[in-house]
Amino acid sequence: MKFLICANYLPHVLNFRGKLLQDIAALGYEIHVVAPDLKAYATDYNILSELGYSLHEVPMQRTGTNPIADTKMLMAMYSLLHEIQPDFMLSYTIKPVIYGTLAAWLAKVPNRFVLISGLGYTFQQVEETSKRTVFQKLVHSMYQQALKKSSKVFFQNTDDRDLFKSLKLVQPTTPTVVVNGSGVDLSEYNVLPLPRDNNGAIKSSFLLIARLLKDKGIIEYVAAAERVKQLYPEAEFHLVGGLDENPAAISELQLDEWIAQGDITYWGQIKDVRPAIEACSVYVLPSYREGTSRSVLEAMSMGRAIITTDAPGCRETVIAGENGYLVSVKAVDELVEAMTQFIEQPALYEQMGQMSRRIALEKYDVKKVNDHMLSEMGML
Repeated sequence: MKFLICANYLPHVLNFRGKLLQDIAALGYEIHVVAPDLKAYATDYNILSELGYSLHEVPMQRTGTNPIADTKMLMAMYSLLHEIQPDFMLSYTIKPVIYGTLAAWLAKVPNRFVLISGLGYTFQQVEETSKRTVFQKLVHSMYQQALKKSSKVFFQNTDDRDLFKSLKLVQPTTPTVVVNGSGVDLSEYNVLPLPRDNNGAIKSSFLLIARLLKDKGIIEYVAAAERVKQLYPEAEFHLVGGLDENPAAISELQLDEWIAQGDITYWGQIKDVRPAIEACSVYVLPSYREGTSRSVLEAMSMGRAIITTDAPGCRETVIAGENGYLVSVKAVDELVEAMTQFIEQPALYEQMGQMSRRIALEKYDVKKVNDHMLSEMGML
């Protein structure tokens, strides 16, 4: 039996789906990984190859809507799937979902699964205004055609599922399942002591880990940092993440200005985020929308309190007042207020951090999440 996963970025296969693939391989399945630009990620390629997986490259532009390039991708995917003939296929992110699923249907792959792990800029403002641009309508119609050919669609929160249904992107006849994100390996993300200053007091240290996109709330985070630093100069604000080619990306010039102002400590893009989480006492994600943020789950597992938005894919991780605070999207004032609550009541760092770990154990253990998916795909 063969299982194939299709993604648009090889490092994310290992980082976000690595444990799922290990569990599938342990069941005796032959694993195939399809992604673009394999040579650009030699470390990830070698790790996946050493695990015994077969890797295949397809031409794919992560962004952009060049019809010639996308048609080439569709045909390449069809040829590859016709040759491999997998029994099960899982696709996630826009182009693998759309073109991968259509190619799988053409190649008669019997079990075609889709994971909607986040919505991105093609869904921005759709819920708020009920209006869609021509480009959004085009992408949504392609989603609709692809999801008609899927065996089952996995979502990471109920809001995304409900939006897809209201827009008729997924048909009533297509089964849908909500899973608790991609889960987190609790054995790899252990609770670590909170950072302390030279006097032994817990540091007021905040952290955001994200691709540097506007819709991750980066601008609001920096604005809140500037204001809090004026009141509490000892507070620290850390930022981890790389620049991106996404249309909603923060520019390098803007990032350089923030660094020069001195209100944030920029770590760059790092592969292992645990040292950054260890250095913070509160994890902050002011995102406009998520599937379910992996970085929040990792911070929760390490016993960190959370500040995030009352938005789809974010609100699910916080019980307000117990393991953190929820703030409105784009609300800098509320973000400042939530940060100030911790600074003025330092006992909350440990108290809420312990609750975060408890929620991670009960809800987001990767083994529980994977077993749920495998059961729903009929692989157990």
